[in-house]
Amino acid sequence: MAFNPAGPKKNIPAAKNGRIEPLSHASPMQRRSARILVVDDEPHIRSMVGITLERHGYDVQMAASGREGLEILEHNSFDLVLTDIVMQDGNGIAVLDRIHVQQPQLPVVMVTAIHDISVAIDSMRRGAYDYLLKPFEREHLLHTVHRALDHRQALQDSHNYQQNLEQVVQARTEMLRQAMENLEHSYDVTLEALGDALDLKDSETEGHSKRVTAYTIALARAMGIAPVQIKVIARGAFLHDIGKMAIPDFILRKAGKLTGEEQDVMREHCARGYNMLRKIPFLAESAEIVFAHQEHYDGTGYPRALRGAEIPVGARIFTIADTLDAITSDRPYRTGRSFDAARGEILRCAGSQFDPTVVEVFLKIPNELWHELRSEITGQSKHFSSFNLSTP
Repeated sequence: MAFNPAGPKKNIPAAKNGRIEPLSHASPMQRRSARILVVDDEPHIRSMVGITLERHGYDVQMAASGREGLEILEHNSFDLVLTDIVMQDGNGIAVLDRIHVQQPQLPVVMVTAIHDISVAIDSMRRGAYDYLLKPFEREHLLHTVHRALDHRQALQDSHNYQQNLEQVVQARTEMLRQAMENLEHSYDVTLEALGDALDLKDSETEGHSKRVTAYTIALARAMGIAPVQIKVIARGAFLHDIGKMAIPDFILRKAGKLTGEEQDVMREHCARGYNMLRKIPFLAESAEIVFAHQEHYDGTGYPRALRGAEIPVGARIFTIADTLDAITSDRPYRTGRSFDAARGEILRCAGSQFDPTVVEVFLKIPNELWHELRSEITGQSKHFSSFNLSTP
């Protein structure tokens, strides 16, 4: 590694990409913070390069071979490495390759003689920042070092910016998530108010929406339905009868048996509820359950006579929960029956009214769970506590 210690009387600009660039020097603060490793097997060259760099404020450490340079790199951090290409114990390419793998942001400047120019160019392809062609002048050395350190700083700034950007994105994503949760909770409070309004309109089913929703959630969990989908199903279950808001009171509250014409009007509540909810993006999926909650597995239900898998799974789960509550709840014309009685009736209708697969899962759930859920919903109603649809 040849070096001209005399240096010119005037600054010699460095050539880069075929043009001359003016020489600039790092600030004292930058110089003190920059650590440079010089790898060369010629003692006088190492010494002259080291002295020149130290006089300009750099913290310099030197290695007499490629192997020694790699050992120093294992235990120390640097901002720049200058390494000769041809040395007695090997070449600087091995140093470059190790750095490129372990510290890809650490710039490496290769030093070579004119007859090794092809090797120097190859080292650039391997990841070297630049090369110095010996013999070189002091100012050329300093200019190359300064540009390499500027490059290092730019990489570090870019890395820091990326990290800060990721932190900002994470923070804003969390803020958005929290805002969405708050909005979702507000939606569910509104839905609960709609359910309460329906209970006031149809006193016969007071508390039914909350009970059947709790039952539906428990059965959906037992089915292994994903939590995000359970939320959709829960809202459909809670709003299943919302279409009854559009049914005339004289039909909805009629004490006796409905006429055939009145039954046709009552059956419109599925489609009416669907049309009320389907245009609301938040409830579009849940609206499908509202539309299909009176369908039967064998195709004998209404309003579209859907069969089997044509019925949304949420609706197939709901129909069992709905029947469970209907059988076990008191009505003006009869007293509620036991959960065992409900289990028997649901088993009897497996394959006709109900999906046999869902019935099989339902039968594995002990009656104690249904008693517990019913008591919990009753207690909430007595204490005016909110029924949470957001966390099934």
